[in-house]
Amino acid sequence: MSATSYVQGQAGRIEVRLTQPTQAVAQQVAVVCHPHPLFGGTMDNKVVTTVVRAFKEQGIACVSFNFRGVGHSEGKHDNAQGEVDDLLAVIAWAKQQTQATQLYLAGFSFGSYVAAAAVSRLASTHMNLKKLFLLAPPVHHYPFNELVLPTQQSLIIQGDADEVVPAQQVFDWAAQQQLPIINFEGCSHFFHGRLVELRQSLLENLYASLG
Repeated sequence: MSATSYVQGQAGRIEVRLTQPTQAVAQQVAVVCHPHPLFGGTMDNKVVTTVVRAFKEQGIACVSFNFRGVGHSEGKHDNAQGEVDDLLAVIAWAKQQTQATQLYLAGFSFGSYVAAAAVSRLASTHMNLKKLFLLAPPVHHYPFNELVLPTQQSLIIQGDADEVVPAQQVFDWAAQQQLPIINFEGCSHFFHGRLVELRQSLLENLYASLG
């Protein structure tokens, strides 16, 4: 079951969608960030909806949303600065709606940087990070090297045939930061033809994190 609502953010209202499983895992919620708003990224992106579906199948309530200036969200694109504020507002709303204390955070492409950048500010939401999923993170374009991410709670998923993000730079960054990474061999940036495999990989890792 999914329902659309609005959250008040710093740049105006934010369009959010809460997807509830039939039987939700207590005290846990996931929030998923979409790809670049200026290049067609929305919460309806196929990679995003695949991630949402994986959380739902694992029994975890999931919130997707449109960044400022996208869909019915107000405001203008802020180059991943104000978008972090948007995400934190959505996380606070998700906590209020579900009474969760543990957070799964996921982002695809541009959204992966926003998700990663928000990790250091999660204390303000009174949520504990359960797992961080970064899909095709654009390490060549945003200052990922300035971020300190939790090694045990992070997972990167990257295709080595990515035509947008230089895959080797992602592999090198992950190695430097000692972050676990899954390489999707022959896979493009948008996981064309590999969404079922992506969903299965997420389900396996979610199942392991619940144990």
